[in-house]
Amino acid sequence: MALPASIIKELREKSGAGMMDCKKALIETDGNMEKAIDWLRKQGLSAVAKKSGRVAAEGLIGVSINNNSGALIEVNSETDFVARNELFQNFVKTCSTLVLSSKNDIDALQNLPFPNSDKTVNQQLINNIATIGENMNIRRVEFLEVSEGILVSYVHNNVADGLGRLGVIVALESKAKKQDLLETGKQVAMHIAATSPKSVNIEDLDQDIVERERQVLIDQAMSSGKPKQIAEKMVQGRMNKFYQEVVLSEQVSVVDGETKIKDLVKKLSSDINHDVKIKDFKILKLGEGIEVGESNFAAEVAATAGI
Repeated sequence: MALPASIIKELREKSGAGMMDCKKALIETDGNMEKAIDWLRKQGLSAVAKKSGRVAAEGLIGVSINNNSGALIEVNSETDFVARNELFQNFVKTCSTLVLSSKNDIDALQNLPFPNSDKTVNQQLINNIATIGENMNIRRVEFLEVSEGILVSYVHNNVADGLGRLGVIVALESKAKKQDLLETGKQVAMHIAATSPKSVNIEDLDQDIVERERQVLIDQAMSSGKPKQIAEKMVQGRMNKFYQEVVLSEQVSVVDGETKIKDLVKKLSSDINHDVKIKDFKILKLGEGIEVGESNFAAEVAATAGI
């Protein structure tokens, strides 16, 4: 049956359930609002919806690599206690392997069948929310592949294999044997985890970021009394320093503290007599960018107790 968007929106506002769940509820109940709310309650979705407004900034990053394809996923929960929960860990690890097929599409991932169950990924997530009792969500996914070469991962603060608070995958493109690339790949992956570069090479860097930095440096020079033409000349040297801070190939390796990453790769190419190139990398940090408000625990307890 055809449903106007307004009635779906109304049910979503009343129940707090997801848009697709609201649509399904209205279809199942011939568009009857009250029956649709009851239908959602029976599915446990209303109880889940009550948790959906709570901030989820903890959880886990999951990493999976299969041959030349790699995936990262961030699944959030409200507390770090959930990261130790076996049910939650299994969910994150399973989802990270599913991203290998759904790639960068979260919607596609959520609609995939969850292995060894009669549920989709989204339905399993809802079930986990109801079972564990915390708000959770699949926040971000990253997919990376390389036609020739190797993918290497690094997980920081790992709680289990392929699960932690930060995940990195780096792609080294080369015709060389994978074992010849592995050690350098690991070193670069660890370096990326420590420095969070914004691009592999200078030419790959977002031009908006470049122009914004350039303008800030020009304004700083002019505010110190330098004429504009002098300020613009001064900026080039300062931009080189900026590139060394944010561009992977220009950064000095944190592992040895002296070799630029591009020179590290160049030396590897010479040592194994094969061209090696850092094709790309992906990094996810748990909770990055999520605003978490401070709460007064004593006040919350008092409010709950009606004091």
